[in-house]
Order: sequence, then C-alpha cells, then structure tokens
Amino acid sequence: MTDSASAAPPFSGDDDVPASPRMSQRAIATASFIGTAIEFYDYYIYGTAAALVLNKLFFPSLSPVAGTLASLATFALGFLARPLGAIIFGHFGDRVGRKATLVFSLLLMGLSTAFIGLLPSYSSIGMAAPILLVVLRVLQGIGLGGEWGGAALLSTEYAPPGKRGLYASAPQMGSPIGFFVATALFWALSAWLPKGAFDAWGWRVPFLLSFVMVAIGLRIRLRIAETPAFAKFLATRGATRMPTVEVVRRYPKQLLLGAGVILVVYVMFYTASTYCLTYVTKNLGIPRNTALGLSLIAVTVMGVATFVVARQSDLIGRRKILLLGAGFSLVWSLVMFPLLNTRNPVLIAVSLSGALLAMGIGWGPVAAYLPELFGTDVRYTGAGIAYNLGGVLGGGAAPLIVASLGQYHGTTAVGVFMAAMALISLLSILALPETRHRDLAQI
Repeated sequence: MTDSASAAPPFSGDDDVPASPRMSQRAIATASFIGTAIEFYDYYIYGTAAALVLNKLFFPSLSPVAGTLASLATFALGFLARPLGAIIFGHFGDRVGRKATLVFSLLLMGLSTAFIGLLPSYSSIGMAAPILLVVLRVLQGIGLGGEWGGAALLSTEYAPPGKRGLYASAPQMGSPIGFFVATALFWALSAWLPKGAFDAWGWRVPFLLSFVMVAIGLRIRLRIAETPAFAKFLATRGATRMPTVEVVRRYPKQLLLGAGVILVVYVMFYTASTYCLTYVTKNLGIPRNTALGLSLIAVTVMGVATFVVARQSDLIGRRKILLLGAGFSLVWSLVMFPLLNTRNPVLIAVSLSGALLAMGIGWGPVAAYLPELFGTDVRYTGAGIAYNLGGVLGGGAAPLIVASLGQYHGTTAVGVFMAAMALISLLSILALPETRHRDLAQI
C-alpha cells in the first residue's frame, strides 16, 4: 500500500532538513480514510443502537421517553469528551508527530466501541451496566476527539499545491462510508432476525466487528510516514512546548468561529440520522427496516455531495461552498419535518436526503478549511479543538435539545432550532477568510 523512501526530498533547497519518505497517493488516502471511516462507523452504530435498543437494555426502569433521552444523553456524553481528546492527542500530535498519535487514537476509539458489544445488560449486572456504558462512551469520545484532526492533517499536509480539497476528501468520505456500513448492518440484522433476537444479541454484532476494523486500520496506519510539513517544521524549529496554550493565545477567533463553521454540519447529520430514526419509527409508525433503508438512500446522496464539493473547493474556494451549505441548511431545516410528517416513504426519503445533502455540502471542504486556519506548530491541536467544540454543540447537545423540543413543542420548533444553528454557522463563515491559497508549511 505504501511506497518506500524516495531519493528526492519532499522539500527542495533545505539540505540540512531530513526528508520524510514520500508516500503514494493511495497510501495516504487509505490511511486517512480508514480512521475516519471507523470513527463514524463507531458513532453511527452507537447512535442507531441508542435510538433502537439501548434505552430498554440499560435504562429499563425509566419510561420509554425518559429511557430514550437517557440513552441519547450517553450519546451526548461522548461528544463532551471529544474536546478533551482533541487537547490530549493534539498535544502529542503537535509535539511527537501525526503518525504515532493517529495509531493510539485509532486503538482507543475502536476498542472502546468493540467492548460496548460485550457489555452485560441492566438485567444481568444492575447499575454497573449503565455505568460501564458511560465509561466506555467517554473513552470512545476521547479517542475520537484526537482522530479527525490527525486524519485531516495527514491528507492536507501531504497534498500538492492546489489539491488540498481533493486530498482532504479522503477522510471526509469515511463519514458516508462508515454510516452506510453501520446502517446497512443494522438494516440487515433488523430484517433477518426476529425482534427478540435483535434486542437480545443482534445489536451487538456491529460493535464486535469493530475489533476487525481496528486490526485492519492499525496495519495500514503503522505503514505510513510522518507528514512532510510537520517533519520539516520539527527539524528546523523544534516542537511547541504547550500547543494548547499557544493555540488559545494566538488563534482564539479561529477556534471559536471554526467551531461555528462545523456546527450546522453536526446538527443536520445527527438530527437526520439519530433523532429522525426514532421519530419516524416510534411517532410515525414507519417499520424499522424501512426507515433504515431510507437512511441508506440519504447517506448515498451525502457521499456524492461530499466528494464533489471537496474537489470544487480547490477551484472556487472553501468559503463559497461552506456558505452555500449553511444557506441550504437554513432553508431545508424548515422543510424537513413537513415532508417527514406526510408518512409517505418517498417524501421521507427526500426529507432525509435533503438534510444529508446539506450536511455533505458543508462537510466536503471542512477537512481542508479548518487545518488551513492554523500554523503548522499547533495545527493538530487547533483543527481538532475547533472541530470537536462544534461537535459538542451540534452532535452532543443538539440531539438532546431536538428530542426535548420534539416531545414537548412539536417538530415545527425542531425546524426553527435547526435553522437557528444554520444561521450561526453562516455568520461564522462570513467572519472567516478564504484559505485555499495558504502555504501549510508556514507557522
């Protein structure tokens, strides 16, 4: 999968700077893709399980509504842990290197997910079951907090001039692929197994498959070399002692507004993939396997959109596409639930596809855009914290807010909330510059 060290150094004119081995485009794309595919697979299977079965298995003493909220709260807890993971792994990623840090983040997030599949239920070990679920969810969140930033840097720091958007599409494509595989697994298990068997053990199968995925991802990650941009920086300047302190001191605007950029992407995705799955099955009476099948259509739309706009961002700029995504999200937020409430499967597919199309338009350019906002010495930390702060609000808090609004105020309130989040992202993007021509070797 990889090329051996090339005779030509990655940076000409610096004879005193040790060169990192050149890597093939396929090796870099695969190494950055595999981690984010596992990352999103892990999160999607948890989100789907939280919507379908975890409330009954780990919170049986609560009412159905309270149990669903409790299981979604554990989902949110993983997001709260992600900024901590971004700080921890960002620190080592900016001091030791991208490669080693990505190996450890992969192990932590993948194994934490796999062990969820081995957890006994509340009926077997009582309160220890939800406590262990929370512990594993926090560990998963910490690992995931360090994964995306490193995978994005792996692609962008290896990319040739003018192709960072294209290269950065590799980790972004891990999202729709991970979601597709996770949803397809749950769809197949739901279709093939009786409900009792699915609730008893079938839901565990996707979690246990994470053992296999981690083994594959680890083999690929161990074969990559350090990125040229970071290798040059480390050889000429030396690592920053406290990357988190430096990034907060030098880039406060980029951290906060970068989180705002990614906010609507998370809101659109997790509302469509987690809350809407619960809503259409429990409130609208759509069969579970039908709802999962419609989700597969929507994620296919998202995958195509992600790749197309990532490539286009090299031609017309990241900012224009991000503005388009936020604007479309604002409009679609108000259209989405009226379409769902028709109970028509075709219109439900249109509703979910529109939401994930909006997500894909914003998702495609962001793996190049966020790293371009920060200097090489703190790029892992900066991009990771900005990304995961947006995740706390959009992927952690938003599903809980959406579930509460839907329960007590109806879906119109949910649509208005989503539109407000899109407006925040729109204003954040307007306050930031275009970055596609920036030199990533600069500090």
